[in-house]
Amino acid sequence: MNAPKKKDTTEPKKSLPPPSRTVEGRENQLIQAAVDLAEKQLSNGTASSQVITHYLKLGSTKERLEKEKLARENELLRAKTEALQSAKRIEDLYANALNAMRAYGGTKEEDSVDDVED
Repeated sequence: MNAPKKKDTTEPKKSLPPPSRTVEGRENQLIQAAVDLAEKQLSNGTASSQVITHYLKLGSTKERLEKEKLARENELLRAKTEALQSAKRIEDLYANALNAMRAYGGTKEEDSVDDVED
């Protein structure tokens, strides 16, 4: 006779959401699944040394400072981009104002360019 099958005492598997239609969405799903598995392994005491080290590093002061530095560098890049865009708008405004003054003064753009070259 066959021995009776043991009942599976592990947790029932959760039904997973369908795979995302975008690459970023799918990547986020896989990251979340990996984090969930790592959390389960840490709580069961079965996590590998790599998993433990990874999460220890995430909690370190150095890691937090590096994240803060990256966030500030991103802010700086955004500010520089905005400053360049603003400078371009100001340059356009000056050019429009000069053209309007030339038109008001009765000179054409070509005439004023010739005057400067002489």
